[in-house]
Amino acid sequence: MKTLRLILGDQLNHKHSWYRNDDEDTLYFIAEMRQETDYVKHHIQKVVAFFEAMADFADWLRARGKNVIHWRLDDADNTQHLGKNIAKLIQQHGIEKFEYQLPDEYRLDQQLQQLADDLSIDCEACDSEHFLTSRGELAEFFAGKQSLLMESFYRHMRRKHDILMTRDGRPESDQWNFDQSNRNKWKGQPQIPHEKGFRKDVRATLQRIEDAGVQTFGEIDPQHFNWPTSREDGLKVLRYFCEQLLVHFGDYQDAMDPQQVYLFHSRLSFAMNSKLLHPREVIDAVIEHWQQNKDSISINEVEGFVRQILGWREYMRGVYWREMPNYARCNRLGNRNDLPQFYWTADTKMNCLHHAIKNSLEHAFAHHIQRLMITGNFALLTQVHPDQVDAWYLGIYIDAIEWVEITNTRGMSQFADGGLVATKPYISSGSYIHKMSNYCEGCHYKVQEKIGDDACPFNSLYWNFLAEKRERFEHNPRMAMMLSLLDKLPADELQALRTRAQQIIRNPDNY
Repeated sequence: MKTLRLILGDQLNHKHSWYRNDDEDTLYFIAEMRQETDYVKHHIQKVVAFFEAMADFADWLRARGKNVIHWRLDDADNTQHLGKNIAKLIQQHGIEKFEYQLPDEYRLDQQLQQLADDLSIDCEACDSEHFLTSRGELAEFFAGKQSLLMESFYRHMRRKHDILMTRDGRPESDQWNFDQSNRNKWKGQPQIPHEKGFRKDVRATLQRIEDAGVQTFGEIDPQHFNWPTSREDGLKVLRYFCEQLLVHFGDYQDAMDPQQVYLFHSRLSFAMNSKLLHPREVIDAVIEHWQQNKDSISINEVEGFVRQILGWREYMRGVYWREMPNYARCNRLGNRNDLPQFYWTADTKMNCLHHAIKNSLEHAFAHHIQRLMITGNFALLTQVHPDQVDAWYLGIYIDAIEWVEITNTRGMSQFADGGLVATKPYISSGSYIHKMSNYCEGCHYKVQEKIGDDACPFNSLYWNFLAEKRERFEHNPRMAMMLSLLDKLPADELQALRTRAQQIIRNPDNY
């Protein structure tokens, strides 16, 4: 039977059973499409990375004797629309059956379901064979429970997959979570190794994108592109992380510094989210390296990394499939303001935001605390509409695919789901930023000051947010201490803080 198999840009799984189960009548289809470049405005490095990875994957398939059609943006046959492209290929090649892997974005899932209903040939969907959970596993796990506590799910996953567990069924080192040990501020030591680089020439891909008129943003050095876009690249980054960065990853995973882009972070997220690497092979490689080097690597370094993949990554995907499509409309705090213009330029006097956004624009990367407690924190305190925050996060980061981006943005960062993911809003004054980063040194504003032209904007915004949203948090036990401190503020001081905060909210680009 002549079969057409679709491979999406984030389904580059070399280990998929498809490639052991085909024949000469199987045709694989990979395509660059304006449908995918234009549904949100993307960072140029993100578009280039996906196109480079797709091309490498197509070459890998051809080298193994597979029949591959790889349409680029400028291909004359490319309609730039997934459904129309599939229909054209079915007609051109006399296809009798259409197969696809279940996509990880709701919009594509709906589009492909509709396409399968409309086609007059047999259609079949199969698993992408990447994640450690099924789409519905989290929903089943939390069925009948009051809350979706990630820690409970994480422990379930540790037991289920026997990861960092002893033979008698206890967590390694008799402790599930070492998060309290992973909050050190980096003060210039230990020395941070340079990231694993590739220096690829991507000028041809960049030119194709520009010639097509695709609207992007951000910066790129097309002769020294530095992201892993093949499985071989991804494995090199994984080995480099184990050998050079793991030893201090956990200690400084929350740290921030204006001169450091990556610190001890792995830079593996794009390779994993495009499925070049499987989460289990990443986890196993890290644990194996730790087991061989226990004299120099503490368990908190390893557990913190495993928790991000086995815990948060699988958890966020489960929440996504449990809650979509309504999750994309969540705005439980009723925020309505516009995202400041400086999120697109980094042109702000606030040092933390300037550097976090500048690094994002230059490298399509920021680690989780920069996203949560700098850019996300400010957006929440200034009460930006979550739709606008969503679009920015989905576009700017090289690893941002909706299933992982939207749950982190609307849930963890913006509390737009009302507490489904996070048990409290992740907000802070300037004191947290000062504690965890080196941003405050040399800033135009004084982190110790609450009121006045030179006071850190986060301070007044923090107290204003608590006062304005108080009714929404009165029954949240994790907010009790914050609200108690709010009540102890003298009325005139609170009024001065709120007046200053409203000035910032009205015109954030002046700060």
